[in-house]
Amino acid sequence: MAVTIRDIARATGYSIGTVSRALKNQDGLTDKTRERICAVAREMGYDFAKLREGDVRRIAFLLHRQHNTQSASPFYLPVLHGAEDACRKRGIALSFVVVGPAEPVLDLVRLHQPDALLCAGFFEPELVAALRDTGKPLVLLDMRLPGYRSVNPDHALGGYLATRHLIRQGRRRIAMLTGPLAHHSILERYRGFRKALFEARMLANPDLEVQLPSIGNSLDNVRQAVDALLAREPRPDALFCYNDSTALAAMRHCLERGLKIPHDIAIVGFDDISAASSAIPPLTSIQIDKDLLGRMGVDSLLERVDSASLEQTLAVQLVVRESSNDD
Repeated sequence: MAVTIRDIARATGYSIGTVSRALKNQDGLTDKTRERICAVAREMGYDFAKLREGDVRRIAFLLHRQHNTQSASPFYLPVLHGAEDACRKRGIALSFVVVGPAEPVLDLVRLHQPDALLCAGFFEPELVAALRDTGKPLVLLDMRLPGYRSVNPDHALGGYLATRHLIRQGRRRIAMLTGPLAHHSILERYRGFRKALFEARMLANPDLEVQLPSIGNSLDNVRQAVDALLAREPRPDALFCYNDSTALAAMRHCLERGLKIPHDIAIVGFDDISAASSAIPPLTSIQIDKDLLGRMGVDSLLERVDSASLEQTLAVQLVVRESSNDD
């Protein structure tokens, strides 16, 4: 039987009104009272997703500080726009908050007094747990953790489609530039890459898989990684990059070194940011409807879902352009 507010009131000794205000994060209660009620509610298995749409008036869109960069903005900015559009149509205010583990995250969030939280991109599990402990409904965008509601592009399918495309173009020494595999999205893209190789009965070569450092100058890191790959004999004839920013930087460096794309090396990215289609040559990429991703996140916050619907997946598709197409 589902746990009700009345059950929590009986267990805590507070009134139904007090419990309701605590669960909805409304004003008029001390932090100690709010935290105790929310802790008891979690212990009893209360479903914090039970908030009705009409109870949500403010949503905080949280972005990890590591994503608040020029290279990440072409992806997350359209996601933010999609979430804002969905909120505006419902009369809900959306706040944008950049946070990091070394900052007073809960204090920063409390300033905006949100009724619900939308976390976009990678967050440390400990940070997500602290946010969940506020008792506010929470949805992860472009990230997955067991037990949390989330909306994710089909990253594994995207990695598979990108690599299968290169194989079908006759490429046999396919390299990959990847980021930190602790990120759900990056790990899934890598798994898709490996799956396509396996299905084609091609041996994965660890020497052609380079994980870019998370520190230092990102452009320098890409250049060094590409130089190391091109120094191998025989050198790669294709390169799959875990995102478009990396792919565009790699492509520029290959051109500067006198390589012809795609004749000498075919390149595929991921995310299909706006710069992909305008690059010279235009970049083949995996397209994600980033605006829809943001809107789906808001919808997930406002809908009642059962445990079987905790995770939603957004379809992706391959967009073939000149950087990988010999035809």
